[in-house]
Amino acid sequence: MRHRRDDLGTKESAITNELIDATQTAASLSSVARMGWDDDHAVSLIGIDDSTFLGRRGVPLVEIFTADEQRSRTSQAYVRSAIGARLRYVEHSEQATDSETSVCVTQRDPETGLVVRSWITRPRTARVIRVRTTIENTSSTTIVLTAASTATFGFGATDDDLDDVLLAVADSEWLAENRWQEHSLRSWLPRLNLGLHGQDGRGHHGMTSHGAWSTGEHLGAGIATNVMTGEALGWQFETSGAWHCDLSQARDGGTISLLGPTDLHHQFAHELQPGETFETVPVAVATSDHGRDGVVAEFTRYRRWLRADAPDREQLPVIYNDFMNTLMGQPTTEALLPLIDAAAEAGAEYFCIDAGWFADPAIGDWWSTVGEWREAPGRFTGGLAKVIDHIHRRGMKSGLWLEPEVVGVDSPAAAVLPDDAFFTRLGRRVREHDRYHLDLRHPAARAHLDETVDHLVSAFGVSYLKLDYNINPGVGTDWRATAAGDGLLGHTRAFRTWLVDVQERHPYLLIENCSSGAMRADYSLLSVTHLQSTSDQQDFRLYPPIAASAPATILPEQCGNWAYPHLEMTDEETAFTLVTGLAGRLYLSGFLDTLRGSQFSLVREAVRMHKELLGGLGGLEPFWPMGLPGWDDSAICLGLRGPDASYLIVWDRSDVAASITVPGVAGTVREVFPRSLAEWRTTPEGDGIRFETVPGLTARVFELG
Repeated sequence: MRHRRDDLGTKESAITNELIDATQTAASLSSVARMGWDDDHAVSLIGIDDSTFLGRRGVPLVEIFTADEQRSRTSQAYVRSAIGARLRYVEHSEQATDSETSVCVTQRDPETGLVVRSWITRPRTARVIRVRTTIENTSSTTIVLTAASTATFGFGATDDDLDDVLLAVADSEWLAENRWQEHSLRSWLPRLNLGLHGQDGRGHHGMTSHGAWSTGEHLGAGIATNVMTGEALGWQFETSGAWHCDLSQARDGGTISLLGPTDLHHQFAHELQPGETFETVPVAVATSDHGRDGVVAEFTRYRRWLRADAPDREQLPVIYNDFMNTLMGQPTTEALLPLIDAAAEAGAEYFCIDAGWFADPAIGDWWSTVGEWREAPGRFTGGLAKVIDHIHRRGMKSGLWLEPEVVGVDSPAAAVLPDDAFFTRLGRRVREHDRYHLDLRHPAARAHLDETVDHLVSAFGVSYLKLDYNINPGVGTDWRATAAGDGLLGHTRAFRTWLVDVQERHPYLLIENCSSGAMRADYSLLSVTHLQSTSDQQDFRLYPPIAASAPATILPEQCGNWAYPHLEMTDEETAFTLVTGLAGRLYLSGFLDTLRGSQFSLVREAVRMHKELLGGLGGLEPFWPMGLPGWDDSAICLGLRGPDASYLIVWDRSDVAASITVPGVAGTVREVFPRSLAEWRTTPEGDGIRFETVPGLTARVFELG
């Protein structure tokens, strides 16, 4: 159904402020979001369902900045753009399926001729809207975009409301991912008495990605909670490239602006020729009456909706990988065969040969030689095929490691492929850590990777690819791009398209989005891949806060948490690393063939639990009764709540026996892993449960009744 401004007649005034007003033309939008506009204002997001914290009239949904025009009133935030303020409603259309309802709202700037279409989609399973925006140049002159928000919206109704807002955001870096912090919003946006000054604030609190690691410095997500009412709103970016989040304050509340690449932060500009269209990066916005954990629950349901057609939707195979604390990129036949046998005995279903299978064994540091992705002569006695055949004979499926987007400077592929197939800036190839970066917009780069994957599948029968991404090439490439940031955006979109096409050719191929241990863990890629390695952290004592926090932004069934038991560990330490694995998708490594009998029994027990008790992992929703963990916390707790069963995963990182109280958890508690070690004593305490641990590093999994 389509509705135009000139079709509305006398009904226009009834729906100018809220699309869910009880007029016949707009009633169907009530299942998506509440929007508002009038003759003097652009379309605004007013709320989702009956939310009062999210949304505010007078905040343009889309802000647009160009080389010609920036803001109508000065600010350091990406708000109050001249073009955004001039946008006016033209029409909207609606459509619905069994799983979702979508609205497309069209606006136009009469001065530049830019036509903006915002597609707002609401799955039936979650209180979340997904927004993507296109900008079309209908004029006869070229317009250079320098930044554009996908969604900008207000929160709170007055300046005073910001006093009660708790902001949760997360820093991230290699080996220390998902470090959430919750602080008063006033820590970043101080009270200014804006009413006295008669104007809105000019400052901002910005969070941005840098280069091609979309989650390498900050997670592309956040949650704002009104601590007085419990209502919360959250957001996530769905891009593997650049993004920027801006929080600012006005006399009538706060404003959040969600953008892809910008000129200031990412060297972005996009030349929009007459008749051309540019699409911003998708974002999702959630709201809940149940605080931070409620928002995460809504996003968890939303992310499953995004992946509804994934081939592993109901299957969670246990994967063994030979890298972490094990072969570390130097596989050989002699080293792999006992690991394969032990992994099979433990119950693993996939065995992935990690990095090094393509590298000359005589070369120690082989990073500069990667890129051809052919078996290294002399590394495997009898050849790589013999090793993979052994994996298959032991009843497991096989996998291989790739870093598809890079070519080492000493690789023959670097000389064969043209310069244009790589990231270039100012006419020179971008070189990082002795590797060049492929540009998947170029047909030669894509053909190179297509041939690589097709060969590995046909020659070896692999069913799993671990895709790594260990360099950050910076702002991007200026080949066939207005600016380098524009080129990076184009490549990331081409890479995602390549992933989709690969799986259409090979529908039973599972793909891990390793990305240097979660440096690019976003739902542009996770919506089309199957597993996310949550970290490269090799110290099992440091992994729990990473694993416990990961489900805030990654589906539990996609959280590949490494468990790497070692002979030198005690049985309790062995259980500790296995519990970390069981906090999401159990991802095994380690010299399993050398373990003591008691250790190996724990491994087999963990695998059985993953298959039997956590087989319903794809239906569980995370919660944090003790709060999101701090990096140095000694007691860490993750809850997984389901319709039929719920679990608590608790780690104690203190050296001595401790007493840990988990609030807000009622009912019976049953310790389900490990069953062969001393049980923790549990007793009710207040509205929660007190656990009495045993000395040393210990961890347990409990089922709640």
